[in-house]
Amino acid sequence: MKKFDTLLFDLDGTLTDSTEGILNCLIYAIERMGFEVPEDTNIFLGPPIRQSFAEFLGMNEEQVDEAVRIFRERYSDTGLFENRVYDGIPGMLERLKSGGKRLMVATSKPQVYAVRIFERFGLAQYFEIVGGAELDGSRDYKDEVIEYVLAKAGITDRSTVLMIGDRRQDVLGAHKTDIECMGILWGYGSVEELTQAGADYIARTPQEAADMLLS
Repeated sequence: MKKFDTLLFDLDGTLTDSTEGILNCLIYAIERMGFEVPEDTNIFLGPPIRQSFAEFLGMNEEQVDEAVRIFRERYSDTGLFENRVYDGIPGMLERLKSGGKRLMVATSKPQVYAVRIFERFGLAQYFEIVGGAELDGSRDYKDEVIEYVLAKAGITDRSTVLMIGDRRQDVLGAHKTDIECMGILWGYGSVEELTQAGADYIARTPQEAADMLLS
């Protein structure tokens, strides 16, 4: 693969497994709102939470606002730490940083939560910039977060930037901003989802990702 100087990482399903916290808070919010919890709750892992409430439950704008408020009621002090760093992630990040790569984060999770997660789990040391959504719902989509991070980093040559994530939203967001994307298979997405979305590269493990990026 070609050489990339700057690596943008997704968070949920890429660096940490946040399934427990997200789903616990989703179920809490859905039940409080009086909606039926879908049989397959994994559909909520990846897309922005506002989009998920509207798309998968048919909530109107007012209901979405209230569901997000209830979700954050639990998430802000409990759910965000029902989380774990994937095996091999610290070693991968250490290798990449030692190899001269600029590491940044582009997540659809609210930035204030992402920063707290990185601090709690010892990942903050690896990243130059942690970019995420705003609590008011702005900068919610992956392409918007990527644009924010690139602007903050002062990057103009996008050919040297690679997005790394586990879901189709990462691939589509990257391509919308004219950068390539590596899909990873230790997270929530499948090889079929990532290849159909047009992932430029696929890595099965954190070690394989580091090997590819440093080769």
